[in-house]
Amino acid sequence: MCGFAGFVGEFQVPEGPASLLSSMAQAIAHRGPDGQGIYSATGVGLAHVRLSIVGVSDSHQPMATEDGNFVIAFNGEIFNFVELREELKSRGCRFRTGGDTEVLLKLYEQYGDECLARLNGDFAFAIWDSRRRRMLIARDRMGVRPLFYTEHRGSIFFASEAKSLLAMPGIEAELDPIALDQIFTLWAPIAPRTMFKGILELEPGTALTIEHGQARTRHYWMPTYPDASDLRPREEQAALEEELRSLLLDAIRLRMRADVPVGSYLSGGLDSSLIVAMAAGMAPQGLNTFSIGFNSAEHDESQYQRQVAEEFGTSHRSIACGSAEIADAFPAVVRCAERPVLRTAPAPLFLLSGLVRRSGMKVVLTGEGADELFAGYDIFREARVRRFCARQPASRLRPHLFRKLYPYLPSLKQQSAEYLASFFGVGGGDSGDPLFSHRPRMRSTAAAKIFYSDDLKEQLSSYDAAEDLASRLPAEFGRWHPLHQAQFLETRYLLPGYILSSQGDRMAMAHGVEGRFPFLDHRLVKFAARLHPETKLRGLREKHILRRIAKDVLPENIVHRPKQPYRAPDSSAFTAPEPAYVGKHLARSSVAKAGLFNPLAVERLHQKCRSRPFTGFRDNAAFIGILSTQLWLESFSRNTSAGRVDADRELTVAGDTLPA
Repeated sequence: MCGFAGFVGEFQVPEGPASLLSSMAQAIAHRGPDGQGIYSATGVGLAHVRLSIVGVSDSHQPMATEDGNFVIAFNGEIFNFVELREELKSRGCRFRTGGDTEVLLKLYEQYGDECLARLNGDFAFAIWDSRRRRMLIARDRMGVRPLFYTEHRGSIFFASEAKSLLAMPGIEAELDPIALDQIFTLWAPIAPRTMFKGILELEPGTALTIEHGQARTRHYWMPTYPDASDLRPREEQAALEEELRSLLLDAIRLRMRADVPVGSYLSGGLDSSLIVAMAAGMAPQGLNTFSIGFNSAEHDESQYQRQVAEEFGTSHRSIACGSAEIADAFPAVVRCAERPVLRTAPAPLFLLSGLVRRSGMKVVLTGEGADELFAGYDIFREARVRRFCARQPASRLRPHLFRKLYPYLPSLKQQSAEYLASFFGVGGGDSGDPLFSHRPRMRSTAAAKIFYSDDLKEQLSSYDAAEDLASRLPAEFGRWHPLHQAQFLETRYLLPGYILSSQGDRMAMAHGVEGRFPFLDHRLVKFAARLHPETKLRGLREKHILRRIAKDVLPENIVHRPKQPYRAPDSSAFTAPEPAYVGKHLARSSVAKAGLFNPLAVERLHQKCRSRPFTGFRDNAAFIGILSTQLWLESFSRNTSAGRVDADRELTVAGDTLPA
């Protein structure tokens, strides 16, 4: 796990390419505190910062083949590198190192771009083929590891984080209003768009090639599901459970491979507890686990974390996270995320990764992906109830089902059937709408746009982020079962766009910690996609098959715990006492200077959040979104006025056209 940067193309800078590469590497030094390397040749350069986990003593980068024809800079892990190395040895390959970097380099030497299909890993890499003057840049299937690129002075620059690209003279951090609107609708920009106008994100499962002055992208992998008409009757349960158990055990086994100890995050929920239960038996020196505890009872899961840690004899550490800790960390969180956020949830994870690093560790397993694969989120159950209610919209009984979905929101228990039906949008949407499952969330999030400035509203008047997303869905999307449609939206967009970035890679790598995600092993993803929907969501019981395999290894109360989404205090974290930076950035003058939000409306929101300990979702999202946007501007943008909208803009890269 590391970070890298580089360029392809001829350009001139006074300090020379090696100095520029060093500056780009320094901007992401937090990703690789264990070493730095640079490769520079005519028209090409690579820089690498290293977090040494596999091949600690001998896998320095950038790495070249013996003949110098191929050079690689690599971020992440190839978990099946041991098996791939044996395969390559049988083909006559010889190895100088014991790590996965050389395996990936020689795999490309043998198979070219087709090597991507053979990889089981979380990765982003760049391989320079000096004979063909060709660069291959690729990102893993699920989008665990980040990769950004831009065109400047006729050359292509790329890096693990956008801040590395900003080290290049002339590349400015200009805010993209379309990306901001996507965040205020969908929680994340729609890749390849980013918050930085002109800087693109390589999409998950995508390769970018640069050859003879031309740059092209292609998807080499995309999640897919069977047609609803082709769904097989539910297969024999015992056989499916055994297949799932075997796949998950092997995914964990591969992710325990490292030359340093591997620990695990432990939330106390089903997913992380199951990983801990299985991983504990694979850690001969004992498993280290790490948790977040909250001062607020509605967010805290400490009792379950302690129970699981004691059950499996882990060496357990926990960080106590209160409002003050969240507020203190938040400016750093925004800079690490490189985008505004609508929740404070990344902040405790930022603090947790700091605990991991202080404990002398730098690799942890984590349970992300299980909710997307096995229909664990409330949004899947909510969509099912909404469809059920839509069949009898006049029913006064059916809306009461919504109360069962959100036991952690006690205010819903007092509401009438009419209120519940209205709040969850019963009867307000077309069940054939491709975004049916997500429309209520999008509407609730987008309600915060009432705080936009008049100028921003005018710029965005002809743009609709939700419809933009709908226009990008694959042609076969309409043939999938409704649950699979909802799962695709979560897996393809929110997972890499928010969960794995703002809450995942960026928060962990801020402290030089690598997160590994067994549930996102592509074999598990493929297995879960083919399951009959009822195998995942049985009635309103989420993750049915996962609970079935967990019952043999976890305490009963953990197996049957209702879903408790990971949440943290939002606007309330900034009120007692209020940090000085909040008043500074939400002051009328600061908001007016930025030009993105209505200064008077923001002032009223600020007062409301200060005076009320509990605010609704819209006000919370608006407060956090506005504050984090103002912090983003302070961190990155030299020109703090809103950029102009250009929704159909394209970026021309060395003669080829890439969507912006």
